[in-house]
Amino acid sequence: MNDKAQASIQTGVRAMPRDIWALGFVSLFMDISSEMVHSLLPVFLVFTLGANAEMVGLIEGIGEATASTSKLFSGWLSDRLGKRKFLTIMGYALGALSKPLFAIATTSSLVLAARFSDRVGKGIRAAPRDAMVADLVPVGLRGAAYGLRQALDTVGDFAGALIAIALMALSHDNFRLIFWLAVIPGLCSVVALIVGVREPPRQLTPIPVTAKLRDLKTIGRAYWIVLAVGTVPTLARFGEAFLILRAHSAGLPLALTPLVLVVMNLCYALSAYPLGALSDRVNREQMLGVGFATLMVADIVLAVAPNLWFVMGGIAIWGLHLGMTQGLLAALVADTAPGHLRATAFGMFNFSSGIALLLASLVAGFLWTLIGPAAPFIAGAGFTALGLSGLFLYRRATPLARGV
Repeated sequence: MNDKAQASIQTGVRAMPRDIWALGFVSLFMDISSEMVHSLLPVFLVFTLGANAEMVGLIEGIGEATASTSKLFSGWLSDRLGKRKFLTIMGYALGALSKPLFAIATTSSLVLAARFSDRVGKGIRAAPRDAMVADLVPVGLRGAAYGLRQALDTVGDFAGALIAIALMALSHDNFRLIFWLAVIPGLCSVVALIVGVREPPRQLTPIPVTAKLRDLKTIGRAYWIVLAVGTVPTLARFGEAFLILRAHSAGLPLALTPLVLVVMNLCYALSAYPLGALSDRVNREQMLGVGFATLMVADIVLAVAPNLWFVMGGIAIWGLHLGMTQGLLAALVADTAPGHLRATAFGMFNFSSGIALLLASLVAGFLWTLIGPAAPFIAGAGFTALGLSGLFLYRRATPLARGV
């Protein structure tokens, strides 16, 4: 990165509103709480409750589909009310209060119920929060703002996984104690949101804020292209539980399985902000294509990896892909959706991605059980290639939003 680009990024950090930093720390605390649970959940299911890979895939898929469905309706409701903060608080509070359900679960069905509750909370908060980011920053800082929030979110991911590793060692693999302790950072997240983030002003638009789901057809072609090219590669990005199981199949000890999320999220956190800021200054369409190609490389490495070192390398590349694409896709949605339908647009985008993730997790569990650990990643590489082809197909017809 040249000196001019580096200086621009540093200026963007200084110019970022306090509310965006606060939202980032809200996400950080909640993700510490969530990853203390989720980094251990696959091995807890398989080795404590006796579940198989298909059940892990079902729980992951239903959980994410639930979150995505909730995002659709919370986004619409946020636009209908013209409010963001109240729904965001509700979602984070439900996420924090769901953690004790994992601690008391004695069957896979109870874990599914806990996961369902946790993901409903995520769904309620995500679309209003993402719309809030766009409401609080100027257009020229959107990529940087989404990248910064995502970077702090991801710091919480790998911090939560590191805490889980330490607590596993100190508690002699006491899963349930760790799940109870996860409540504490979750509640800190809710307090930070209440105290540190203001309600954005209503969007100044001549169109009344009375959004209905049927209004989505008025958003415009560019948004639907963003939705399409963002959804197809999600079929290759199934639940992170399969990364954990892949590393364990390559020889990673049970107590160290959270290390998978540490590696992935460290790469994610280090890349999210600089690449988000860069997307404000270069062609976002080309950056998205590079991000999809990176996911395809990660899938191929994970499919053919001969040992644990190569598996961890594939997981690191997976994290880099997330840093390249997730904030960028959020900025593209914000760029292509009108202000009075912005949360609805985020909800629809997340709903579509969540359904794809449900299908991907179910297929991954089936392929893993029927063929073996490499099969889901081979299929993932194929779906990513399909998404990359779709991006190139549409690039001449309707260019996606570009940095300003």
